Order: sequence, then structure tokens, then C-alpha cells
Amino acid sequence: MSTSRILSNRAFRASAVLGLAVTTALTTASATQAAPTSKSSESKVPENLIPPAGNSEVARFKAAGVQIYQCTGDTWTFVEPAATLTGRAKATNKRNEAIHFRGPSWQSVTDGSLVEAKSTASSPGKNAIPLLLLQTTKTRGDGIFGDVTYIQRLKTKGGLAPTGSCTEGATQSVPYKAHYVFFAAP
Repeated sequence: MSTSRILSNRAFRASAVLGLAVTTALTTASATQAAPTSKSSESKVPENLIPPAGNSEVARFKAAGVQIYQCTGDTWTFVEPAATLTGRAKATNKRNEAIHFRGPSWQSVTDGSLVEAKSTASSPGKNAIPLLLLQTTKTRGDGIFGDVTYIQRLKTKGGLAPTGSCTEGATQSVPYKAHYVFFAAP
């Protein structure tokens, strides 16, 4: 057999193997894209937590911190959150940091703006603190939180009140994580 014919056969086999690999990869990718994942089902926001029409997302943050509880009359009662947030504003796509504390309040470490809000709707969390829709009661500053009208607390993990008996006045911090989505009206 001639050298050119051997090389031609090898090239044919190599292109056949490459073609099979590409076909397999495309078939796998199509099947993966076509099949809904449980993750996309989990990220669906309950209807009662969607802000009114005319409000659009301006920022999204991930939070990690604690929910602080105090023993009052042999029952653990929620006192306040204490968390750090990192995320991005849609308008600038720049990284921002914020803190979350009593109020509930969120204050940008990046620009000093602040938003306070009250809960208007909730939905149970899965073995975690509830998902919330909060409406703004006060803002301060011109930064990222200056025009916020609504806030969603989503994808909660942990943070539930301790169980069992407690000693009057004792406090306990329970770790939690959540996503906070901030909205503003144009």
C-alpha cells in the first residue's frame, strides 16, 4: 500500500472520529438545553412576591450573614439580621458591597446610599426563612439604593429560629444566605 493511500485512510478515519465527536457533543447539548432542570424550577418567583408593574430590577446581591434571635418568655423571637451583600447594579455592571441590618435596612458600602423597607408579602422557604417582598419606607442618598421601591428576598438558606427551650434574654445567631433583588420605578 502506498504512503499517500495510508495517509488518506488515516485522514478519513480522523475526520470520521471528529465528526462523531461533534455529533455526540451537539446531541448532548441539545438534550441538555431541551430538558428543563430542577434549578430553573426552583428559581421561579412566587406570584405574590412580584413587584407591581412599572418597577424594574436595578440591582441583585447575594447575602451571607446571620438572623439574630432573643429568648423572650421561653420563645425565640427575631431581633434583626446582620449580613454582608455583594452584587452588581444593572446600570453600571460594577461590583458593589452593602450591609444589611436592623430596620430592615440595606446600606451601600460603595456609595453610602440606604434603603429601609417593610414586608408586604411572604412565601415559605424550603427549610429556611421565608421569601419576601418588601416595600420601601425610606431612602437616603443618590447611589444604588437611592431610588429603590421594592426588594425581593429569594433563594433563602438557613436562618430559622432555634428550637427548644431557652433562657430569658439569651441571644443566638443563626447563619443564613439569600439573594436580594432591588427594584425601582422609572
